[in-house]
Amino acid sequence: MRLASFQITNFRSINDSGLIDSTQQITAILGRNDSGKSNLLRALHSLNPAEGLAELSPIKDFPRHRRLEECTGDTPVVFTRWRLDESEQAELAGILPRASGVRYVTAARGYATVRRAGLEGLSALSLDVSDIKGKVRKIVPAVKAAAEKVAEEAKAALEQEADTFDAAMIMSPDYIKWSAGAVQAAQALRKALAVARAELSDKQEQMLAELEDMALSIANDAPALARAQAWVLEKLPRFIYVDEYPALPGRQNIAEYLGRQSWGQLTPAQQSFGKLCKVAGLDPQQLQDLLEKNDQATRNQLANRAGSVVTAEIRRLWKDRALKVRFNLDGQYLDTLVSDPNGAYEVEVNLDERSRGFQWFFSFYIAFFADTRGGRAEDAILLLDEPGLHLHAHSQADLLAHFEKDFGNQIVYTTHSPFMVPVHRLDAVRTASLDEATGTTVSNTAQGDARTLFPLQAALALGRMRSEPAKAPPQEARVERSEAPASTMNEEAA
Repeated sequence: MRLASFQITNFRSINDSGLIDSTQQITAILGRNDSGKSNLLRALHSLNPAEGLAELSPIKDFPRHRRLEECTGDTPVVFTRWRLDESEQAELAGILPRASGVRYVTAARGYATVRRAGLEGLSALSLDVSDIKGKVRKIVPAVKAAAEKVAEEAKAALEQEADTFDAAMIMSPDYIKWSAGAVQAAQALRKALAVARAELSDKQEQMLAELEDMALSIANDAPALARAQAWVLEKLPRFIYVDEYPALPGRQNIAEYLGRQSWGQLTPAQQSFGKLCKVAGLDPQQLQDLLEKNDQATRNQLANRAGSVVTAEIRRLWKDRALKVRFNLDGQYLDTLVSDPNGAYEVEVNLDERSRGFQWFFSFYIAFFADTRGGRAEDAILLLDEPGLHLHAHSQADLLAHFEKDFGNQIVYTTHSPFMVPVHRLDAVRTASLDEATGTTVSNTAQGDARTLFPLQAALALGRMRSEPAKAPPQEARVERSEAPASTMNEEAA
């Protein structure tokens, strides 16, 4: 299931965002500060958060310039449209046969914890009335003819059921109500035929079976539709919203980590350490057991291997310089050390002492590598609010490449940095603007005022500069002292 588009209404600075196209693997929402970009992601996240569905707060979330009485539990907030793959289409049609032509489904929510699903292009319930009448006109006389050949008591009962069947098969505008009576009448007629030991021809039996099956399909449509809608909501990918990335300490007490893990009381920093161990292939319990056995050699071998694994990935992703990561075991402590082996001096420093930009990138890589490979975000849609804010410009470009190459997840992110604009995929760029009258709106075609469009214009200019061959700087006419005209030399001598 892939998010094709979404629309946010009645949420904080947003009256109506308009329908936002999100068919790409990444969708970049550009806008100036305080334009409502974060509100778009927060509202979208509320549709299916990994933490579980929760009520929205009218006091906190309903637009402040509007009266609070306008907000009810049914006030719409999020509308989403999703594209199904072929296997999902087949699964849906198995639940609701008339949904065989459905390619897109919708999901929406308001302020209450109620979500609604829709099936776009669902075939309407329809019946061939003339076909039904034609079959009834053949079945009823055939039953009455068969009744003439049975005992008088059975004859009366069979004729009565034939008349009841004839009346029940008269169509009404309410197909569901009609189908319930039609099923009951068809089954009663079949039972009466069996009791009277009367028989219809094979063709007449087939027509009766077809009418019964058709009526059953209509009668079962309402519960099947409810199951199909529940299936849509169950299949929705989770949303993970991230605006701050938990710190990853450069020094961790393994024994304390294991203790708090057993109590289910890990701090955010310790959770990040657990993800680091998962990515690096380290088992904290194994390290602790080896410490108790005084097997320092094996511990060091495991730490060295883990350092090589993480170093290889960091060098692939962090293009600023070829850094080296090493894990040092100091009793119950594990230190994450980073060095620049190509520098003039290979100085090892703790991760805590590296630049804020590198710490952010390292934490981001560890968290999302762990979460998207068998973790809670494996099939989730990532909503990233101003990612890479503390990174150098070139590192922001590397982060953008990381999004595209290393994630199978759909990603929707906000930014106001030119270096986070996917200039090679401008169809993935949206712009957010804030107007006093209309609130936050989003354009799928990159529209807005000069400040809104500045990141895009700057990104395009940078792209052109990179693609054009470098031009040699103009040579300045320089007159060397030794080549100066003789008259000038004479004047200076004078």
